[in-house]
Amino acid sequence: MNDIANLFESFKNIKVGIVGDVMLDTYMWGKVDRISPEAPVPIVAVNKKEYRIGGAGNVALNICSLGASASVISVTGSDDDGNALKKMFTEQGIDTAFLLQSNKRITTNKIRVIGRNQQMMRLDQEITGNLGYEDENRLILAVQHYIAQEKPQVIILEDYNKGVLTELVIQKVIDLCRRNNIITAVDPKRKNFFAYKGVDIFKPNLKEAMEGLNIIAGEVNKQLLEDIHAALAEKLEHHISLITLSERGVFYRQENAGGIVPSHIRNIADVSGAGDTVIAVASLVYAATRNVKLMAESANIAGGLVCEIVGTAAINKETLLKECRLLLN
Repeated sequence: MNDIANLFESFKNIKVGIVGDVMLDTYMWGKVDRISPEAPVPIVAVNKKEYRIGGAGNVALNICSLGASASVISVTGSDDDGNALKKMFTEQGIDTAFLLQSNKRITTNKIRVIGRNQQMMRLDQEITGNLGYEDENRLILAVQHYIAQEKPQVIILEDYNKGVLTELVIQKVIDLCRRNNIITAVDPKRKNFFAYKGVDIFKPNLKEAMEGLNIIAGEVNKQLLEDIHAALAEKLEHHISLITLSERGVFYRQENAGGIVPSHIRNIADVSGAGDTVIAVASLVYAATRNVKLMAESANIAGGLVCEIVGTAAINKETLLKECRLLLN
């Protein structure tokens, strides 16, 4: 039991850079009691507005919640949403020294309108095209400066298909990490799925992995997952597969070590942001221990815990420690 406590205490010595698509999550809460006279749609009388850190920023929030040091390395718009997001990062103890702004982008803002305790509408304010040449090179330079100044143990590439992680950025970051002996962990999306060659930890969900490999859904069992890992490894030459299986748990494989870690019974409220928590916990545990089984078990517990909370939320360190003590032998 003390080993788990010591592990969690060691997180404070780990520096993590998060490179990817940061975004603002806006929640507008209100009452619905009539239909608009202008169109057959409900009128939501907004009485509360809430802003949360989303996207790759939520990974940074999880890293900080676990006691480690987090720096966001990304490009936002030169706009009010970008300024608000930067202020929120600072308030949460997340380093923004390497967060760039560009007048060629707008800050991604996912606006959710909620009435009668259900989401009525979502408005997406964003640019999803790739960074331009100038911003792409500014971002690569920011990663170089971050590595030189902070000497991190881990860099997480968090891809939400919003254009920050271009193929060039991905390749340069992985190369910089390899040359500086920095662990790389990836939460991929379909667009650049096979661009992450040579990374340490590759963490897709099962649907993403099957779509990326053009595998038609069948019975999900250990053999299928082993075949998926082998196919991924042939293309990516990565070191560790960590595949989230929704209610089934997670699958992990590193050389001769691997298996399925089943999920624990939870009262699931919302799966939003669970993948962010899984990659954050997995990265820290692996950086601290190099133990892939413990990495998978801890990340599995953490992912389940945040699913009990409505909306995107960071893991609570004390709650996770308590659950790990209870569930890990």
